[in-house]
Order: sequence, then structure tokens, then C-alpha cells
Amino acid sequence: MAAAACVPVRVCHQEIVRFDLEIKAAVQDIRDCPGPLSALTELNAAVKEKFRHLRGRIQELEQMAKEQDKESEKQALLREVENHKRQMLSNQAAWRKANLACKIAIDNSEKDQLLQGRDSLRQRKTTKESLAESASNITESLMGISRMMSQQVQQSEEAVQTLANSSRTILEANEEFKSMSGTIQLGRKLITKYNRRELTDKLLIFLALALFLATVLYILKKRLFPFL
Repeated sequence: MAAAACVPVRVCHQEIVRFDLEIKAAVQDIRDCPGPLSALTELNAAVKEKFRHLRGRIQELEQMAKEQDKESEKQALLREVENHKRQMLSNQAAWRKANLACKIAIDNSEKDQLLQGRDSLRQRKTTKESLAESASNITESLMGISRMMSQQVQQSEEAVQTLANSSRTILEANEEFKSMSGTIQLGRKLITKYNRRELTDKLLIFLALALFLATVLYILKKRLFPFL
């Protein structure tokens, strides 16, 4: 009979542990719940249902403990039942604390939303004033940009005119350089011609000098050595 009872006892243990873990997770969900209150109510309803199942399984385990034939097994199961009851009470205390913290957080959030609503009205008024001021500043900026663009256009026209004058000056200088190049080439030809003429003059002078010396030598020969 005791061996046959082990199967439901084991199953009951497993269900108690499962409900305990699910309750802990649900309590954590309540602690992290951002609201609204309807969401908190749904979470609490689910936790209540899990507590109902857990309480029922603990009662079943307690009944199984009382039906055990061996006193040692009976006492062991009853100790486990007490542990599960203490754990359930601890979960209930954590559940109450989580609800209290969640409600405080939701209340604070609703207060913040109300304050933000008031602040948003002030911000709208401030935004309208800032928009009007921004529009005025933008208009002034656009006018300043227009003036700057006009000045830039004028400066560009002056620069184009300066470039045109510079181009004209460069063309005139180029023509002067061409004419100077012709003059230089002509001067080079004249210098070459003068150099040739100088060479010719030197050659003629040398020939004349040689002829003069030959004549002097011939005259001296005739006077000094007539018999030769």
C-alpha cells in the first residue's frame, strides 16, 4: 500500500514545486508591472488562482501523510507539508509587498502624467512664442543671406572684369614679346654678320701686313745684297 502511494506523493510534490515557481514569477511580474490598475488586477487574479491550486496540493499532501502506515514516512511528509506552508506564507508576504510597491509606482506614474500634462500646456504656449521668435529670426537670417549673396554677386562681377582686363593685358604683353622676339632675332643676325665682317677685316689686315713685310724684306735685300 505504501509503494502504491509513492506515485501520487511524487506527483503532488512536483505540482507543489511547479506552482511555487509560477507564483514567484507572477509576484515578480506584479513588482515590475508598469500599470494600469487593470493589468495589475489581471495579474492578481492569476496569482490567486495559483495560490488556490497550491493550497489544494498542500492539503492533498498533508492528507497523504496522515494516511501513511509507517510513522517515519508520515512524519517526514508532515515536515515537508510544514515547509511548503511556510514557503506559501512567504510567497503571500512577497505578493502583498509587490502589490504595495506596484500601486505606489502606478500612483506616482499617474501623478507624473498629470504634471506632464500641465507642463505640456505650458510648453505649447512657450513653443508658440518660440516659433514666432524663430520665424522672425529666420526672416532676418534670410534677409542677411540675401544681402550677402548680392555682395557676392557684385564681387564676382568685379572679379570677372578684373580677369578680363588681366587677359587683355596678357594678350598685349604676348604681342610685345612677339615683336621683341623678332627684334632679338634681327639683332642676332646683325651680330653674326658683324662677327663675320670682323673676321674678314682681320684676315685682310693680316694679308696686308704680310705683304708689307714681304715688300720691306725685298727692298732691304736689294740694297744690302745686290749681288744676290
